[in-house]
Amino acid sequence: MTSLDRELDLELARERDHHDACRAALTRMAADVAEQVVTGEDVAASGADAEALGYHLRSRAKEFGAQPPGPLFFGRLDREDGQTHHIGRRRIAEHPASPPLVVDWRAPVSRAYYQAGAHDPQGVLRRRRFGWAADSRGDSADLTGLEDEHLTAGEEVAGAIVAGEIERPRVGPMRDIAATIQPEQDDLVRSEPTVSLCVQGAPGTGKTAVGLHRAAYLLYTHPQRVRRSGLLVLGPNRTFLSYISEVLPALGETGIRQSTVDDEIARHEVRAVDAEAAALVKHDVRMAEVLRRALYARVATPEGELAVPDGSYRWRLSAEELAGIVTAVREEAPAYATGRDRIRARVVRALQLRAERRAGPMGAAWVRRMERARPVSAFVDACWPEVTPEEVLAEVLTAPDDPLLTPEERAAVRWAKPPRSPRSARWSAADLVLLDELAGLIERPEGYGHVVVDEAQDLSPMQCRAIARRADFGALTVLGDLAQGTTPWAARGWREQLTHLGRPRAEIVPLTTGYRVPAAVVELANRLLPELGTDVPAGRSLRTDGEVSIRRVADVGRGVAEAVRAALGREGSVGVIAPESLVGPLTEVVGREVGEAQEVGAVQEVASAASEPRVFAEGRLTVLAATAAKGLEYDHVVVAEPAAIVAAEPRGLHRLYVVLTRAVSRLDVVHGEPLPDCLTAHAS
Repeated sequence: MTSLDRELDLELARERDHHDACRAALTRMAADVAEQVVTGEDVAASGADAEALGYHLRSRAKEFGAQPPGPLFFGRLDREDGQTHHIGRRRIAEHPASPPLVVDWRAPVSRAYYQAGAHDPQGVLRRRRFGWAADSRGDSADLTGLEDEHLTAGEEVAGAIVAGEIERPRVGPMRDIAATIQPEQDDLVRSEPTVSLCVQGAPGTGKTAVGLHRAAYLLYTHPQRVRRSGLLVLGPNRTFLSYISEVLPALGETGIRQSTVDDEIARHEVRAVDAEAAALVKHDVRMAEVLRRALYARVATPEGELAVPDGSYRWRLSAEELAGIVTAVREEAPAYATGRDRIRARVVRALQLRAERRAGPMGAAWVRRMERARPVSAFVDACWPEVTPEEVLAEVLTAPDDPLLTPEERAAVRWAKPPRSPRSARWSAADLVLLDELAGLIERPEGYGHVVVDEAQDLSPMQCRAIARRADFGALTVLGDLAQGTTPWAARGWREQLTHLGRPRAEIVPLTTGYRVPAAVVELANRLLPELGTDVPAGRSLRTDGEVSIRRVADVGRGVAEAVRAALGREGSVGVIAPESLVGPLTEVVGREVGEAQEVGAVQEVASAASEPRVFAEGRLTVLAATAAKGLEYDHVVVAEPAAIVAAEPRGLHRLYVVLTRAVSRLDVVHGEPLPDCLTAHAS
């Protein structure tokens, strides 16, 4: 054994001892929190104070309980001032007032771990990265290696530990990237809470991880501000949400709402399906004005005077004075329900001024009696009637007549057979977006402190408006890739999309350097970019590994099964991505032919919303439709019939671009039909 080997063993032994001390301290912290919950229940305090204290203590206990097992630190900083900081996913200390044994990755002192370099050491003598055994549950013996960079000596290397962590096989849900955040990603993660950002990220650049880590950072640095209003993470579908579900708990954050736009606006069950022409019109931004006009068309100018009995006397307001009140409220453009309240309040105030000129001050009881007076209520109902979103939309869809829409568009959205009443209407998914718009016009919803929107390029203008209403007083983190836009209304440019989201001046930051998708896969996918009609920079990858195979076969099912069998013989997750029409047949073939040879059980359907494409999974293997692949990653991807994927929808080439870039190690393209022209030159 050389002296370098002995020194490495000694350093590893010291770090393992430190990890043991951290584990013991964390165990005590968890025990202390549990004890505080029990003690807090007996604290003598007012009801509100006791409830607040109990909630706080239970929340802390829940955070400790939700912390997944794993190593407690991944890095270390040795500074010029003699301080040493171990960097991990949460702060660990012997006592709240004691110096931390592990510093949270979000703390200001940790920033140098991600930003310091030989060109700018930022006071760091040495940056150390630790290598842990794959899937370690936090046993100190799993610490197997370390790498040091002596920054003041000019050392700055992207070592094997970082590369190994980035390229580690993808099995199970998405992992956090706290150990491998790159400087340009760190700049975005640590943006100020009032700043709205749009991240245009090529595949594999970590844009989703950046958005989730920014959410965790904001909750750490501005807990009161963000938690008071809540933090919302919006994904494209429930499969994607399941995939990212463990990232924030791993970073010590729980209680964050993760949802889809459809779930956020689900006032009713979806019981109808629109024709494509109708859906396009309903998702068009012009519908916002159509609905606003339809709603406020119910507001009427009073024609006669108002007389309100008060004992033996009647207080009167002229038609001109009443019209002035209605006009003034309309010009203020409040929410519709607020407008009703203002009409009532101002009518009562005008009556009060008349009464006080004649009889002196009127008390609160008199004001309440006037507010409830039948003539006042009748007047408010006549000039500013109470209404529900369902009533307004049913009226619009029964007889659409707004000139903002063409005759063809009005015909497309018109109900062929109107329901007897709004209560019996069968609403489509697009109708729910319109109902949410109307609900926001009638009574503005409570907003969130921050909203993270992933795959934002696929949102329609009306869906964007639904999100904007929920972020009136908070900032947005908008994530997406214009090249991956697959919906009929997908954005062609970010500035217009950000306008619909209510943040027209948000900064647009491109991420083009990929860390997960290897260069061979990126280069193949980049061949599609000139055909997509979007102005986005081509992606590039720092990974020079990766394998791409394109094979034409006589029997696609058998060819896919052979590719899956070979993939399962290697490490990592395997995803078979196919046109919707082939998912069932391929699942049957793969389950039959591969299952016996690989001891893989029957590939079972994963529970999902009825409106979402089917996904089948068993162990490391998943078979899914191309329409369900967005945002997901697999070590080995087998793509079946790319020409059929392209032909299945108007933006099929965009869908194929998404599908090809789901592979983070190896990609097999299996086809019987001729390939799209942009891929033929690459075929073997």
